Amino acid sequence: MTETGQTRIQNRFQTCAKEGRAALVTFVTAGDPDFDTASAILNALPQAGADIIELGVPFTDPMADGIPVQLAGQRALKAGQSLKKTLAMVASFRAAGHDTPIVLMGYYNPIWAYGVDRFLVDARKAGVDGLIVVDLPPEEDVELCLPALAAGLSFIRLATPTTDDKRLPKVLQNTSGFVYYVSMTGVTGGTIANYDAVGDAVARIKRHTDLPVAVGFGVKTAADAATIAKGADGVVVGSALVERVRFSLDADGKATEKTVSAVTSLVSELAAGIRSVAKAAA
Repeated sequence: MTETGQTRIQNRFQTCAKEGRAALVTFVTAGDPDFDTASAILNALPQAGADIIELGVPFTDPMADGIPVQLAGQRALKAGQSLKKTLAMVASFRAAGHDTPIVLMGYYNPIWAYGVDRFLVDARKAGVDGLIVVDLPPEEDVELCLPALAAGLSFIRLATPTTDDKRLPKVLQNTSGFVYYVSMTGVTGGTIANYDAVGDAVARIKRHTDLPVAVGFGVKTAADAATIAKGADGVVVGSALVERVRFSLDADGKATEKTVSAVTSLVSELAAGIRSVAKAAA
């Protein structure tokens, strides 16, 4: 690759800013409901309107994820998905000519088991741009964050409603790519109760960093996305998309001819919602 993952993510946010809009960040689970269908979904996301893709790495103990993402991970693991296969999905995506940034999102255990050094080499070779590892706090940056940055991968950190001004500098100190603001306490799949509070939190974070701030957890519809896009640099949608996968499956839990389009149709709606919100171009 001619760009590092850090550069590709940065460039995508800059492009969206120049277009006067927020970026749409879509989350899907690798291998859900099976490798081939998940690969087809992944390859269809850019055309549907995804600006950045979070690819969930299935894990048996996803403590930050609500039921929809938990079920997606279970389906993927049952179908034989592994970290190695997830990297293979990314490599195939790049071989198909896609330049949309991909961020792997998950937990440290699968990476630790794979071997950090080996993982970073293989992830970089496959075309991964960044990592979100939700169970590694800043105090453990030596484990993965710093090696990832040295390898040319962005390390995206989560900030939450409980991340106060005292804690925030620590959270931001080695963050790159963008800051992921979790709109609520709890797990994925909830409902945003106070959009004004989310906007205030984004503004507060931006006073501490020049990085783009993307908001996730609780964004389900085009209207939700448009509301968040008024103040954020990016809008993250995950649970609503993996639920589209679940509802498209047959009685045996297998993919149908509707599975891919069920996901991409919602992505297109979300993209249209974001693009409906005019922002000052950078």
